[in-house]
Amino acid sequence: MSSQYLNDDLSALDYVQKDYLRGLQLERLRKMVQHAYDHVELFNSRMKERNLVPADVKSLGDIAKLPFMVKADLRDTYPFGLFAVPMSEVVRLHASSGTTGKPIVVGYTRSDLEVWMEVVKRAFASCGLTRDDVIQVSYGYGLFTGGLGAHYGAEALGATVVPTSGGNTQRQIMLMRDFGTTAVCCTPSYFNFMIEQALAQGIDMRDLPIKAGIFGAEPWTEEMRKRIEAASGIKAYDIYGLSEIIGPGVAIECGCQQGMHVFEDHFYPEIINPETGEVLPDGETGELVLTTLSKYAMPMIRYRTRDITKIIAEPCECGRTIRRIARISSRSDDMFIIKGVNIFPMQVEKVLVQFPELGSNYLITLETVNNQDEMIVEVELSDLSTDNYIELQKISKAITRQLKDEILVTPKLRLVKKGSLPQSEGKAVRVKDLRDNK
Repeated sequence: MSSQYLNDDLSALDYVQKDYLRGLQLERLRKMVQHAYDHVELFNSRMKERNLVPADVKSLGDIAKLPFMVKADLRDTYPFGLFAVPMSEVVRLHASSGTTGKPIVVGYTRSDLEVWMEVVKRAFASCGLTRDDVIQVSYGYGLFTGGLGAHYGAEALGATVVPTSGGNTQRQIMLMRDFGTTAVCCTPSYFNFMIEQALAQGIDMRDLPIKAGIFGAEPWTEEMRKRIEAASGIKAYDIYGLSEIIGPGVAIECGCQQGMHVFEDHFYPEIINPETGEVLPDGETGELVLTTLSKYAMPMIRYRTRDITKIIAEPCECGRTIRRIARISSRSDDMFIIKGVNIFPMQVEKVLVQFPELGSNYLITLETVNNQDEMIVEVELSDLSTDNYIELQKISKAITRQLKDEILVTPKLRLVKKGSLPQSEGKAVRVKDLRDNK
C-alpha cells in the first residue's frame, strides 16, 4: 500500500484512485476466498462441486464463477457452522432479531471489529460529523448490531456518544435537549415518533441543536425523508448494512444525498438478475450481492441480500471515488402478494406520507375473508387532521384512490386516532399476515 494512504485519515480511502482500489480488492478477494476454502466446509464443498479452487480467481471478474451464499445457509449451519476461525479468536457474537425459528448468528474477530469501527467512522465523516459532535445512539444495544456498531464508530470518530439505546422516548428527548445532541442514530420510524412526542411536550425539534440523523435498519422512502427533514430541520442520511455482512456501515449517503457510497475496500458489490443470477452492468437494477473482503470470523462470499437497487458508477459531486448504490427500492423478503399482485410496504408508505392529515404510523393487515385475500391499511391521523366526518371521508377516498393507482389493488382503509397503533421503538412492524394460506 502506498504510504500516502497510510495515515490517520481513514476517509482517504474514499477518494483513492480506481486502479489502486481494484488492485486492493483483488488482493483481498483472493485471500478471503482461500481463507473460506480452507476453513468453511459449506464453501469448500460448493467450490468443489463447480471444480473450482481459489487459484481460479485471477481477476475481479472471476468472482462471477464463485457460488452464492443465502440467508438459509446461516440458519442451516446454526450456530457456528460458517465460522472460519476457532472460537478462541471470536471476541463477539451478534444475532438477528427474527421472531421465528433460530436466529442468524454472526461472529467477529478483533480485527473484524476494527474494520467495523473504521467503516462506521468513515460513514459518520461522510455525513459531515466530527469529534465536536454529540451523537445520540438510539438503536437497540445487545444482539442487534445497530447500537454497538454506531457506538464504537462514533467513539472512533472522537465524538461524544450518548448511548441511550431504544425506548423511553420522553427521556430521549430530554437528553437531546439538555446534552446538546447534534446527531441521532435510530430507525426512521422511531425518529418520526420522537418528533411527534416532542411536539406533544411543546418541543419543536427545529429549535434543538440536532443537525443530522443517521437512519437505517428498515426500508424508508424519499417521501419519508422529506417529511422528517421538514418537521425537524435536520439532514436525514440513509445508512445501509446487514448483520450478515458486518452491521451498519456497509454504505452511507454523503452530503449530496444522491445514493449511498459503498466502502468498496471492505465490501465488494455486484448487481445480479434475481431470476438468473447473471451479473448486471452498473446502472441496471437488480439484486444486491455483497462479498466481505476483510472479515475473517465469518467470511461472506457473494451473499444475496434480497435488496433491490443499482450501482451508480458516475462520479459523485463530493469527490469520493467509491461507487454508490441507489436507495433500496424494495426488499424481496418484504413483498407480499394480494390478488396476484406483488406489493411492497414501501409503496404504501410512499402514498401515505403525502397526506399531512396522516401520522407516520401505519399497519398493513392481510386476512382471508370468504376465501378471498383482503388487505387492510390502518393509519393514524396526525394533529393536523379534522374531526369533521365529511372531510375525513373525502380524505379517505383520496388516499384509497392513490393507493389503488400505486399498488393496483383497492385496500380497505381505516383512519384511526393518533396513538391507536402499536409503536415500535426499534424496527417498525408494518405487515401482519393473518391469511389462512400464508
